[in-house]
Amino acid sequence: MFSTLEQINTRPEPFQYYTADELWTNEHTSAKMLEFHLNETIDVSSRNRKFIIESVNWISSYFNLGDKTNIIDFGCGPGLYTTLFGEQGANVTGIDFSERSINYAKNVAREKNLEIDYVLHNYLTFKTDKKFDLIIMIMCDFCALSPTQRKTLLQKFHKLLKPNGAILLDVYSLESFNQSTEQAMYEVDLLDGFWSPEKYYGFLNTFKYDDEKVILDKFTIVEKSKTRVVYNWLQYFSTESLIAEFKENNFDIEYLYSDLAGSQLKSDSKEIAIIAKKSS
Repeated sequence: MFSTLEQINTRPEPFQYYTADELWTNEHTSAKMLEFHLNETIDVSSRNRKFIIESVNWISSYFNLGDKTNIIDFGCGPGLYTTLFGEQGANVTGIDFSERSINYAKNVAREKNLEIDYVLHNYLTFKTDKKFDLIIMIMCDFCALSPTQRKTLLQKFHKLLKPNGAILLDVYSLESFNQSTEQAMYEVDLLDGFWSPEKYYGFLNTFKYDDEKVILDKFTIVEKSKTRVVYNWLQYFSTESLIAEFKENNFDIEYLYSDLAGSQLKSDSKEIAIIAKKSS
């Protein structure tokens, strides 16, 4: 028992393990994640409905979206943004590796007679010959990736963008990092049965990596027949580290905002929204 508890409470190296599929492709947890997506009043999995509408209106105005605009949403989920862009006449592509979310998005598009191209795929290995005016990545998905994965993704974005195309994404700020603390907790059916329909024992260890500005929520889920470990990593950024990372990958950040509805960036903003274009 002692060795098991030692293993549960062991701090891995930053981004040592990648287990995103446990959230998004598992039959039970993907259903729970979709429930969160579709709850219009909370900011879990997706933003609340009110903010999504504000965000889409701001994005549409800022980028002057129209029927000739090609948009791709990396991590589109059940199409909460792509549906609205499609209704405005844009040519929209959505990519996600949650089959449950993609199927939901396809059904919505079918019901609304929208021609949206939904792709079931891991966006880290996604390939296409299409070129896009706007690439979006929403709900701080960029933060869940390791430095190597982020580099791969930015290189992909560079190839997919039209000459004057733009990236729009959001990340967590150092203000948010500084407000976070380490913790260790145990609970029967941790998170109200989120991890399994059967009884389980859940352990949550939150580790904070001060040098790397990374936080890990490590979930150890002990079921009758198996034990799973799920790693939820988040990278936090300063404006300086963002500018440097994008510059290293041949992008210039043109504007920084507090969110994807165009709010002014402040020193206490918990998130940073980025508009970037290819370096000239």
